[in-house]
Amino acid sequence: MGWEALKLWGDDVVRVERLTGGVANDIWSVRIGGQLAVARLGKRSDADLGWEAGLLQHLEQNGLAVPAPIPTVDGRLFVDGLVVMKYMDGRPPQSADDWRRVAATLRELHRLTAGWPQRPGWRSSTDLLVVDRGTRIDLNAMPAEAVARCRAAWARLVGRPMSAVHGDPNPGNVRMTEDRVALIDWDEAHVDVADLDLDLPFNAAGFEGDAHDIVAQASAAWEAAVCWKDDYSVRRLAEVRPVAEASR
Repeated sequence: MGWEALKLWGDDVVRVERLTGGVANDIWSVRIGGQLAVARLGKRSDADLGWEAGLLQHLEQNGLAVPAPIPTVDGRLFVDGLVVMKYMDGRPPQSADDWRRVAATLRELHRLTAGWPQRPGWRSSTDLLVVDRGTRIDLNAMPAEAVARCRAAWARLVGRPMSAVHGDPNPGNVRMTEDRVALIDWDEAHVDVADLDLDLPFNAAGFEGDAHDIVAQASAAWEAAVCWKDDYSVRRLAEVRPVAEASR
């Protein structure tokens, strides 16, 4: 059905302009009931979209600012890969104080989702110690030495608290105002070790000593694996210490 499905949100819904930042999706600003919203069209399964929609509804109901889905006229949260979400205004974080606010918001996300079920088809970093594939990650595509480095970094996370994680809290995915921090673009959200979300600029989460090193290494390994093999993933892998060094 594609963009024709947009009419299911009402007769007055119109697309306004295409938005940048989408890789796997076609994303537009839209007007619905006279209000600005965001529509995303992709090829994800109903199970995957249902997991994301349920998570965002839960977070919004518990006070977090997120782009929760706007239902169709008949109450559906998505139709044939099309989702319409609330628009989140604001600016990206810049200062150390901004990033500390982001860290506090991420920690609230983690608190609210302890015990959350895994996103369909995804694997956590610690799952990947014993399996080779999960959604966008295929460790078989990486050199054996690179896999060993990533797994050594992830092994240091074993036993730490698990929850839903945003998965990509970069400046482009944060919208701040004076009274709230909104997290957008939940494409990489899944269940993992909560600390993976907290490798932030200015060490805003306040990690000390080995704790900071553990999170930084595990985060670099995750991004190397999930993006393999582009220039960014190669740069991130270079930040992960070889196994001989990691074991010292």
